[in-house]
Amino acid sequence: MAIPDISVAIIGAGPAGCTMACLLAMRGIRTTVFDDDKRPGLLVGESLVPAVIPTLRKLGIEERVREFSVEKPGASFFHGSGSRLHFSFADRGKKAPAYAFNVPRPQFDNLLRERATELGVKFIGKRAEVVKSMAPDRELELAAASRELAGYSSAEHPDWLIDGTGRSRLFARTLGLPARKGTRKDVAYFAHFENFTHDEVPSGQIIISVLEHGWSWRIPLKDRLSVGIVIDKEAAKRLGDTAVERLENAIRSEPLLSEKGKNAQRVSEVMTYTNYQLISEQGYGKGWIMMGDAFGFVDPMLSPGLFMALESANLLDSLVFSNGNPEPATMKRYCRDLKHWHSSWQELIEYFYDGRILQMYEAGSKLAAGKWALNPAKIMERHMSRVIASMAAGVGTRSGYHRGLLRHSSKHLIWGVEDQAFYAVR
Repeated sequence: MAIPDISVAIIGAGPAGCTMACLLAMRGIRTTVFDDDKRPGLLVGESLVPAVIPTLRKLGIEERVREFSVEKPGASFFHGSGSRLHFSFADRGKKAPAYAFNVPRPQFDNLLRERATELGVKFIGKRAEVVKSMAPDRELELAAASRELAGYSSAEHPDWLIDGTGRSRLFARTLGLPARKGTRKDVAYFAHFENFTHDEVPSGQIIISVLEHGWSWRIPLKDRLSVGIVIDKEAAKRLGDTAVERLENAIRSEPLLSEKGKNAQRVSEVMTYTNYQLISEQGYGKGWIMMGDAFGFVDPMLSPGLFMALESANLLDSLVFSNGNPEPATMKRYCRDLKHWHSSWQELIEYFYDGRILQMYEAGSKLAAGKWALNPAKIMERHMSRVIASMAAGVGTRSGYHRGLLRHSSKHLIWGVEDQAFYAVR
């Protein structure tokens, strides 16, 4: 296939931007990435899902990721009542890998950038200036100083600009584009700890706990544990005045954390992260496209963030740039698919927030308890576990059958357990 005679400038060198740069370079498309390389030492999104692994293989970096990461076999959900729900990615069938990784984000992000450089991508170590354009074929353009940094003459301009600026959402802010926000407005505090006991689950497995207020994550990294709480802003104020006080007081006061963290030492600063959901109403226009968090982001529960960043690059590569110059029809399909991913993840995450997943698990366990192996109740329970594991793995998240089965089961197959609100995140 002939190399498309187009040039692309990507603004932002996070996971979405660097993955996009790699894929474009592999197609032989001239690609420049602008980024000032200023980012904190800790970032949320340290836990991957199995659906990321095919992209790591496509980029040729899976084994390099493995070197500094912890293999993740599944996820566990804990409730203060004693309910414990364990998902193993190996239980969901044979599609895609049965594992993922927990990654230190700075190393992971740097590896993606390193791989893009190996593939010939040009990086500009400055933040790009983007302005509204008066040209008929584009709505945005690089300012003259940014074009000069990239080696363009005064008469030249990249054919396409891609926004990979994450939550900064550079293009949306420049053009004044609307977005749809979700209902939750929480705040997260997290840090890395040593000697924080994590022995209730298989090695590498993450734990998500429903707390008295909000929820927490525990993500095993090499030689340390990432611990975070996600909590309503008003409830957070009652834990202290600073991020350090709020995180450490939550660990001391929450029964699901206190015993495990009593001998822990914090070995990083405490980071604050505003937790909300947002989806752009418009994802492309004349000469520009948004991707990753710049397009939209969902709640961090179930760890979909990095998958969505990389998947947006995959969709752009396969749908929009595979046949040369992007066309309105292919960009429209890209946005439609990306919005479907977002809505599918958000629907699944809501089952955890409102208590339906744990309620279904408790009901199914009681129904199947003591039954012989081929009893219909036990078969259905195993099938539901595989369905939920597949959705949480990023493999069956968009499946109409899986989504329909969850809806039906949550409405019609629950009895003999506490009300849904009992298991919900408050």
